[in-house]
Amino acid sequence: MVDRTSPKREPRVHIRNFSIIAHIDHGKSTLADRLLQATNAVSDREAKAQLLDSMDLERERGITIKASAVTVMHHHKGEEYMLNFIDTPGHVDFGYEVSRALKACEGALLIVDASQGVEAQTVVNTYLAVEQDLEIVPVLNKIDLPGARPDEIAEEVEQVLGLDALDCIPVSAKTGEGIPELLDAICDRFPGPSAPVMEQTRALIFDAVYDDYRGVIVYCRVFDGRLTVGDKILMMGLERTFTITELGKNMPKPTKVKTVGPGEACYMVAAIKTLGDVRVGDTITIDHNPAPEALDGYAPPSQMVFCDFYPSTSEKKGNSFEELRDAMEKLILNDSSFSYQAVHSEALGFGFRCGFLGLLHMDIIQERLEREGGVEVVQTAPTVSYKIKMRGKRNEIFEKEIHNPADLPDAGLITDFTEPICKVEIMTPEKYIGETMKLCMDRRGVFKNQTFVSHGRDMLSFEIPLAEIIFDFYDKLKGISQGYATMDYEVIRYDKNELVKVSILINNEPVEALSLICHKDRAVSRGKLLLTKLKKQIDRHQFEIPLQAAIGGKIIARETIKGFRKDVTAKCYGGDISRKRKLLEAQKKGKSKMKSIGSVNIPQKAFMAVLDTGE
Repeated sequence: MVDRTSPKREPRVHIRNFSIIAHIDHGKSTLADRLLQATNAVSDREAKAQLLDSMDLERERGITIKASAVTVMHHHKGEEYMLNFIDTPGHVDFGYEVSRALKACEGALLIVDASQGVEAQTVVNTYLAVEQDLEIVPVLNKIDLPGARPDEIAEEVEQVLGLDALDCIPVSAKTGEGIPELLDAICDRFPGPSAPVMEQTRALIFDAVYDDYRGVIVYCRVFDGRLTVGDKILMMGLERTFTITELGKNMPKPTKVKTVGPGEACYMVAAIKTLGDVRVGDTITIDHNPAPEALDGYAPPSQMVFCDFYPSTSEKKGNSFEELRDAMEKLILNDSSFSYQAVHSEALGFGFRCGFLGLLHMDIIQERLEREGGVEVVQTAPTVSYKIKMRGKRNEIFEKEIHNPADLPDAGLITDFTEPICKVEIMTPEKYIGETMKLCMDRRGVFKNQTFVSHGRDMLSFEIPLAEIIFDFYDKLKGISQGYATMDYEVIRYDKNELVKVSILINNEPVEALSLICHKDRAVSRGKLLLTKLKKQIDRHQFEIPLQAAIGGKIIARETIKGFRKDVTAKCYGGDISRKRKLLEAQKKGKSKMKSIGSVNIPQKAFMAVLDTGE
């Protein structure tokens, strides 16, 4: 057996595991493309933009949704280095992908746009890397742009992030300028993997995807021992055993290998049929010689935004709910960070209550369901997770988490009603500070501090309820700052507040899919606004339809959709007035009967009316 603690030069000395992190649209994926070309991992003929973004959705939107792990070989100072790098998403909603990727690395390339400078997510990603005790190499990208200010931005990196300005490496991922120097810095400045601490095998699972033909493909990083094709492995957390049928590396095409040693990352196929048999953050060991303790895993993702998905009634198929369920099951195999459970609505039928990491995550899941699952879905307004303390049947007090206004108990049973509060950091040019602060204050924000970033740019820090930023806060922020402001948010605690449930009644029947939870002071204005929008969306019927907003048994707002009126007296040419009255009375009775037994057809777009606050 090889002594893995031997002081002799080992292959792992020439392994570099690192992630590429940055704010959204600062050029991570383009830089990954150049690294692949510079190390001859792909030929010029095979090269294409966003090579590691495999989804059409990623290419269309120009964003990275799933982290991609790649292995390339690079010659430096006469030695061959194995570079394992992970291109991570930049948007705040996919921060969980970033944190998982960093756990498998020893270093991080922090990309900063040389024309835009340090942004909100740049700061957050830096903190994530520092928490993992990683070596950080700052990279100033897009130096080929006419508006690039590399020297000024390098000083900004030092001032805001505390990284030495002289350590910044100027590159252009578009033209390839500075890429050779960057590869040298990766080999020289990033440390190699730490020495194994035990003889037994331990590998950390940092991702898993589902393949229709091969089952679950597990991505892992080996810390101790080694994995070999044919090994019977044990998932230490779930206590499941499997036999490895294939090991390989993405270079960037899948390349099979026989064995993987300490410090290396790989993909593994072991005839795993469901993603429930794999848990991201679990430790893989050898079944006949298991490790005495597992590696530190990850905290499970906490879903903060919730909404309902229902199959569209426009579909003529009778089994649309079954198709939606199949699409959900397939999608969760490739994205385990969202959750779903079956629900029923009087207005929309059977559907699913889903939890997401954020609004973009919700939008991406909906689009993937429609594209990859081939189903049309109706989405209700997003809500956040509330916590209440309520009295039980024996007057005992217990805590309950509420994801849906329909689940809220009677107000008399609630003793405490708390909502999630976010720490929001906004970077904006100086001339937009006033409007930005007004927007935050209007959303019940509490100003915390203001930090000078660079000439003409400041960072504002607020505490704002999550419910106030999940609708259109980001869009309005981009609008008032002409697209220059950037933001990052993080849930820090739950605070008690005067919150109420506003129920919407259509034709005197409550429609739970339209109900909402909001602050008591805003309940009347939100109720009136919603009813005004619903009045425009719901078609007129043969009878009058009352629309009402209520808190408990108290009506706080009302609108009325007038019914169609047929002129039943048109056929009366003269004669006594009693003939006309008789016809009008018969029509009135018919309308009254129709109102009591008739149903209101609520179009799907009416449920989307809740999304726009109109503020």
